This record gives sequence, C-alpha cells and structure tokens, in this order.
Amino acid sequence: MLKQRILTAIILAPLALAGVFFLPMAWYAILVGAVSLIGAWEWGAFIAAKNTDTPEQVKDNGIIRAVFTFSIALLLISFVVVVPVDQIWQQGQLHPLYLAALLIGAVWWLASMVMVLCYPKSEGFWSQSEFYKGFFGQLTLIPFWVGMMATRTYGYENDPLLGGFLILAIFVIVWGADVGAYFVGRQFGRHKLMPKVSPGKTLEGVAGGVITALIATLIANHYFYQIEMTPLLILVVITTIASVFGDLSESMFKRSAKIKDSGNILPGHGGILDRIDSLTAAVPLFTLVYLLLVV
Repeated sequence: MLKQRILTAIILAPLALAGVFFLPMAWYAILVGAVSLIGAWEWGAFIAAKNTDTPEQVKDNGIIRAVFTFSIALLLISFVVVVPVDQIWQQGQLHPLYLAALLIGAVWWLASMVMVLCYPKSEGFWSQSEFYKGFFGQLTLIPFWVGMMATRTYGYENDPLLGGFLILAIFVIVWGADVGAYFVGRQFGRHKLMPKVSPGKTLEGVAGGVITALIATLIANHYFYQIEMTPLLILVVITTIASVFGDLSESMFKRSAKIKDSGNILPGHGGILDRIDSLTAAVPLFTLVYLLLVV
C-alpha cells in the first residue's frame, strides 16, 4: 500500500504543479473546478449514506450524488460569471464576493473543528439530514475553489508566477505535514489524537507534521517566495492545523456514513476527497491569513 501511495504521489505531484504554473488562468479554473466536481460526486455518497440498503435506495444514491454535484457546478459557474477570472483582484484588493466566501469558509472550519472534537455526539443533528450534509459539502468545496483561484491570481499582472509559488507554499506545508505526521506517528506515536474519528492519528504525529512543514517551508521560502519570518511561521502553523482538521472532518463524515474511502480513482489514496481533504481547509485559511498578514 505504501509503495502504491508513493508511486501515485510521484505521478500526481508533477501534474498538479504543471497545472498550477503552466495552464492559462481559464484552464486552471476549469482544472480546479473539475477536481472540485469529482470531490462533490464523492461527497454525495456521504449525503446518501442512509439510503443504500436496498436496490431502490441505491438508485436514490445516484440521484442525490448527481443533484449535489450539479449544485456545486452551478455555484462555481456563478462565481465565474459574476466575477471573471481577470477581475478577482482589482487594484490589489480581493473581490468582495471572493472575500465573503473565504470568510464563510473560515467560520465553517471553526464549526467543523468543534464538530470533530465533539464527535460522535455532534452527529446527532446532521447524520440523518441530507440538507445539512449537502450544505456542509458546499461549505467545504466552494471556499476551496475560491481560495485556489484567489491565491493563484494574486499579483498576476505584475508577476504571473507569484500566485503559483503561493500555491506551491500551500502544497509544501500540507505535503510536509502529511509526510512528517505519517512517519513520526508510525515510529513514535503513542497518544491518540481523535480515536473516535481517525484511530491512526497521534499527537506525536501531528507534532512531527508541524515540524516537518516548518522545515520544508523555510527551505522553500528561501528559494521561491521570501515571506517575512513572523508571517511565515503563523501561516505554517495555522495552515498545518487546518490541514489536520480538514483530514479529520472528512474522516468524521466517512465514519458516520460507514465509508472507508471516498472513492477508488487514485490507487493507494482512495478518492479525490481523500487526497484533497487537508487542502479543502488549508487553502481558504492560508489565503485569509496571507491577506491579513502579507498583502
């Protein structure tokens, strides 16, 4: 399994970076939109989880997933129509619609953190509600897309690569935290972080992830984006913690739905959501903190 995960990551990482740095903005928006829509289809299984016991209910499962995916597509198209890609930033200011989406995303992740910490008690009000689970999916996927667009287009007119390097910074933090948490947790993990949500995660692993993310980001910062030290450290810590809870949040919904993986599209990784779960929280919060501390 580990070899398969590594092989998949070796293939996906260069493709993701190529898409970030080399695609025209319109195609970049489509790429991130496509990833979000696949994630939406997979999230639809969480919504329909209680309707999978009979053949008739399996049909409902497909309908629910299609309707939810269509709702995400409609919202993404609305963003592009109301705010064309070249108008996301105007005179160094992020468009109010995008800023509002990021703020809503931040509020959602704070609420999600509470839900994770209180699980399984917290699932009482949402686990049997298609509306709540669909709404939570929208709050997860839309700010992710908005953050990916806002970050990539930042400063594009003056430096077309600047936003790409900021996306790279997010990837370095999240991937560094993921790798560090995996190996440190496997070697030294003794104290479970949230055993009722994700039994494999440990406090030692999270600490190792934070340290690895810091080291990786400091090295990358020296060569690529040169953010001042204090904002950089705050960005790394907040983004790493967000990535952990992004992962835990998806694990919570999967556990409630009795689903092991969100899909099987990525060998060794499961579905798209299993690969971007950390990013769904890390991206909007990184973007907001960057707006507050650096822009």
